Amino acid sequence: MQHERLSTGILGLDKVLEGGLIPQRAYLVRGGPGAGKTTLGIEFLTAGTAQNESTLFISLGEAEEQVRSNASRLGFDTQAITFLDLSPGSTFFTEVETYDIFSPAEVEREPTTQRIVEQVQQLRPQRVFIDAMTQFRYLSSDVFQFRKQVLSFLRFLLEQGATVLFASESSEANPDDDLQFMSDGVIDLQHGKGERSLSVTKFRGSDFQSGSHTLRLLDTGMAIFPRLQPDRYERDFELETISSGVSELDAIPHGGIERGTVTVLTGSTGVGKTSLGIQFVKAAAARGERSVLYTFEEAVSTLIRRAESISTPVQEMIQAGTLSIVAVEPLHLSPDEFASMVRQEVEQKQVRIVMIDSVAGYRLSVRGDDLVLHLHALCKYLQNVGMTVILVNETESITGDFRATEIGISYLADNIVFLRYLEMRGEMRKAIGVLKKRLSNFERTLREIDITSDGIKVGRPLTQLRGLLTGIPDWIDDRDS
Repeated sequence: MQHERLSTGILGLDKVLEGGLIPQRAYLVRGGPGAGKTTLGIEFLTAGTAQNESTLFISLGEAEEQVRSNASRLGFDTQAITFLDLSPGSTFFTEVETYDIFSPAEVEREPTTQRIVEQVQQLRPQRVFIDAMTQFRYLSSDVFQFRKQVLSFLRFLLEQGATVLFASESSEANPDDDLQFMSDGVIDLQHGKGERSLSVTKFRGSDFQSGSHTLRLLDTGMAIFPRLQPDRYERDFELETISSGVSELDAIPHGGIERGTVTVLTGSTGVGKTSLGIQFVKAAAARGERSVLYTFEEAVSTLIRRAESISTPVQEMIQAGTLSIVAVEPLHLSPDEFASMVRQEVEQKQVRIVMIDSVAGYRLSVRGDDLVLHLHALCKYLQNVGMTVILVNETESITGDFRATEIGISYLADNIVFLRYLEMRGEMRKAIGVLKKRLSNFERTLREIDITSDGIKVGRPLTQLRGLLTGIPDWIDDRDS
C-alpha cells in the first residue's frame, strides 16, 4: 500500500525517502556536532508552516533566541514555529540550584514533563522536532527509566497527531542504539575529512534509497544529492549508428558508433583524443542534435580556441544551442553532485551526446572512493536513457607497453578507440584503431591520423607496417608477406 508522504522540506532527502516521511511516526536524526541535525529539523518545521501546519520545536540544549538567529542567517522564517525552550538559563548557574534530598532527575523531570504536556495539548502540533532527545538521560534515574520515558513520550506525541523528528547526541560513552530501536526511521548524518554525507539506515513500512548520499550545508540550508541508481531510469530510443562526419574515420568502426553506447577514446597526452571526441559532437550538431561536453582539465575558452584551430566552429554550435561546454572543478564536486548536474542537463535539454574530458579529471572528484563504481553508475544511467557517451581516457605510456586503460574501466566500454604515437622514419606520427566494438564488426587494421587546421584527416589502412602497437613499427614489403 502506498502511504501518504510528508515532505521533509529537502528535495534530495525526499527522494532518498521515496517521497518523504510517513506521517505520525517518529524518526531519529543522528550525527556528531556540526553535522546539521538542527538545520534539518528547522527545514522540516518550516516546510510544515508553509502548508499552514502547526509546528513545535522543543529545545533541551540550545536557547530559542540562538536557534532563531542561526535559522534567520540561512534565510528561514521561524516566526510561525512555536518554541518550547527547556534549555537551562543563566539563573541556573547564578542561583547555584542544588538539591539536598532528591536527585536532580527526580526534581526536574516532573516540571519538564508538565510543560511539554501543556504545550502539546494546547498547540496540537502536526510536526515536532526535539533537540536533543538524549538530554532526557539526565532526567532519568537509570537506563530502564530512560527507555520507558522516551517510549511513553513518543507515543504521547504520536497520539496527538504529530510527526516527530528527534535528534540524538551520541558518543562512545553514551551510544544511542536504544533510540535507534525505538524510532520508525533513522537518518544518519556523517561529517569527516571535509566531506558530508547522509544515509538512511532504517525506514519502517517503506523502501528507501540505501547507501551514502552527498550532503551540503549551504548558505540557504541543507542540500542532499542522492547517489545515482541507474536501474531507476529508462527511456525508449532507437538503436542507430551515428557518424563522425569523416567517412575514413567511420570506416574503422564500420559506420560509426551506436546510440546508447559508451565509447572510450584512449591514448597518451596530446595524441588527439579530445579533438576526436569533438568531431562526433560536430557531426551531431550538423544533424541538429544537442551535445554537452564536461571538461575537467581545460578552461572553456582554451577548449574553444583549440577546436576553432582545427575548423570546428564550437562557438557557433554554442550560440545555436547544439553544444554546451561545462567546466567542472572536480575538487568542488562529489560524484553525486556531478551526476545530479548531468541528469539535469540530460533530462531538461534534450541532449543526445555526453562527453567527459577526462576520466583522470573525474577521478579527482571521487577522492579515495571507488572510481569504477561511480563511473559505472553514471554511464549505465546515460545508456538507459539513450545517450551516446564519450569518455576521454589518458594513458601514461607514449610508445611501447600498450594498454587500453590503466584504471580498469575497459569493461564499461561498448567501444574502445585508441590513438597511438608512432616513430616512422625518424618522425613522430599518429595512428588510430579500434580495440573493441560490442555491437558490430570493425576494421582490424590501423590507420594514420592527423589533426590539421582543416580538421581530422584519416589515411588508408597501414597494411605494410608490423609492430604498430610497440610504437616502433617496421615496414614490410608486400612481396615478403
